[in-house]
Amino acid sequence: MDHEFPSLVASDVDGTLIDNDERITARTRKAASAVVESGTPFVLATGRPPRWLDPVVDGLGFAPLAVCANGAVLYDAEADRVLEAAMLSVETLAWIADLIEYELPGAGLAAERVGSTAHDTATPQFVSAPGYEHAWLNPDHVEMAPEDILSAPAIKMLIRIPGASSAAMVATLRPLVGERADLTYSTNNGLIEVSAPGVTKASGLRLIARRLGVSESGVLAFGDMPNDIAMLAMAGHGVAMENAHPDTKAAADEVTATNSDDGVARVLERFWVN
Repeated sequence: MDHEFPSLVASDVDGTLIDNDERITARTRKAASAVVESGTPFVLATGRPPRWLDPVVDGLGFAPLAVCANGAVLYDAEADRVLEAAMLSVETLAWIADLIEYELPGAGLAAERVGSTAHDTATPQFVSAPGYEHAWLNPDHVEMAPEDILSAPAIKMLIRIPGASSAAMVATLRPLVGERADLTYSTNNGLIEVSAPGVTKASGLRLIARRLGVSESGVLAFGDMPNDIAMLAMAGHGVAMENAHPDTKAAADEVTATNSDDGVARVLERFWVN
């Protein structure tokens, strides 16, 4: 590789760090542990909210800093503390909801909120309109009337049309939303994820690099979906998985093996495991 020795490793979770059974393999755990033992920070960068990181932390065997909700939340897993959160305002949520009613009629709406910790019981963290069909298993949602979903700031808004193309949904909304919010997707199964303007995994990772006093040019980042593109582009060396979306591969400096074939570990071993 023709880039500097990594100053920070950042990895997406689903489709990247974990295999298709949602497990971290022994090989990947060993490689990630070697990074941490060397004194180099290992950071998670995920679309997941903080409360969905417990199985990943258990699989790694250490509790890393994490960029959650596609860059909206910086989370200290070891202390179970939300360090920073970038919110969509109530006004922006309402404006987007009105836009969706005209442009994507019938779409389901949900919002992800955050408290001071991952499991803050005082804050209903995932709220959805009645009939909202989840893109993945999510047993911890609270159903609310649509107007109540829009009544408090959120770290992420979710727009869902089961069976639709997420890429097509984004293509419809992006020219209309402009710079008022950031749109992305992590599955092509009819789900758009909306964040505050300028909030991406790259923006979150920049904040963490600044906190840790490490070089952005030394960031080694891994991902597989369009919500990883900004992060792979900002990293000194961006690595896409073989199973990645074509647009993500195009944004990467390198393509490694699939998530089920220890693609992350194979790259890390060049530096830390002999």
